[in-house]
Amino acid sequence: MNSIASLDKKIANYVEQLNIKQKEAVLSVAKAFAEEGANDDIWEDEDFVKEMDRRMKELESGKGYSWDEVEKITRQSLSKMKRK
Repeated sequence: MNSIASLDKKIANYVEQLNIKQKEAVLSVAKAFAEEGANDDIWEDEDFVKEMDRRMKELESGKGYSWDEVEKITRQSLSKMKRK
């Protein structure tokens, strides 16, 4: 028996032993894994591309923070936290 068929059989055997709430939890996890693999190319996600375009326009217009500014603000915040 190949390893995938063996895994499928083991999973099926365990699922048969679960109550309805447990099966719903397993379904949620399996669905999340399946959907995660479906979005391998993030640049094909229309909402993601729109959000990246919005953020880039914001940066180009002088709004938002550069990476250097984020780093500086973060370091200052951490420094203040350590002093307390």
